[in-house]
Amino acid sequence: MEEERIVAGNELEADNWQYSLRPRRLQEYIGQDQAKQNLSIFIKAALARGEALDHVLLYGPPGLGKTTLAGIIANELGVNFRITSGPAIERPGDLAALITNLGERDLLFIDEIHRLSRSVEEVLYSAMEDFALDIIIGKGPSARSIRIDLPPFTLVGATTRAGALAAPLRDRFGVISRLEYYETKDLVSIINRAAEILHIAVEDRGAEEIARRSRGTPRIANRLLKRVRDFAQVAGSPIITDKLADQALERLEVDKCGLDRTDRQLLSTIVTKFNGGPVGLETLAAAISEETETIEDVYEPYLLQLGLLNRTPRGRVATPAAYAHLGIAYKADQDKLW
Repeated sequence: MEEERIVAGNELEADNWQYSLRPRRLQEYIGQDQAKQNLSIFIKAALARGEALDHVLLYGPPGLGKTTLAGIIANELGVNFRITSGPAIERPGDLAALITNLGERDLLFIDEIHRLSRSVEEVLYSAMEDFALDIIIGKGPSARSIRIDLPPFTLVGATTRAGALAAPLRDRFGVISRLEYYETKDLVSIINRAAEILHIAVEDRGAEEIARRSRGTPRIANRLLKRVRDFAQVAGSPIITDKLADQALERLEVDKCGLDRTDRQLLSTIVTKFNGGPVGLETLAAAISEETETIEDVYEPYLLQLGLLNRTPRGRVATPAAYAHLGIAYKADQDKLW
């Protein structure tokens, strides 16, 4: 099993590279107002009762701050924060070792929780619901079951595919929050905050230029800010302007809508090789040499949001807006393919 990490609440305040750009308190967390307000109430109520916070499921596209929010919850509760991921928990014994080492009201964060194996999930059910572990000792006729009581703890699960979770597991989460793509104004605030931490001077219009091309995702906004900083440093510019940001992002092949080379390749493949679609996901994945899960989880959500792609029962279809974005003439009779 991969090594998991335990971070005490006060250790989250450490100024290291992993947490330097991440807010540590709810009041510092930008965007996701509905989820943030609800979590604030649930945390205050749990603290007032002296109880562990109910289990929390955070879902939504990658890069929206699920891990950050889990760390904030641990900080607000003042408890230890243990981090692991679904693929790292290979056997029920791995999960048992994790959970039995938790202290009272500690927080266990499982990223990519939809990738837990069925055998591990079944052990997790009683741990979440009854704060107990049912373990089988021995094999065959001599096998027996023992129950280990656990201190109350909080499980925070994060997933990009909530539909892939088994219903019994999903139903055991008392708090379920969906994280949405960020608006440009919120991304500008995130970029300005990151620029201050990184000691980067950025104009408002420069921050807005980066924000517009960040696909509504804070992780991408921070990554693009760092890359634009590199261009500014080499160019000898003391401040990131909109012109410099535009030039840097063009060289990074990120266009005005935030589409990168793979996004455009996906759309142009549907248009030029498959006459605009419909085309099956596996066929499309083979055509652009990408995994089907990567297309579904990373590229499609943003293309769907922009209205450049449609999912139909027969496959993926490029919309008229996709043709316009690619600068290719759209034939009206293609509507019959939808």
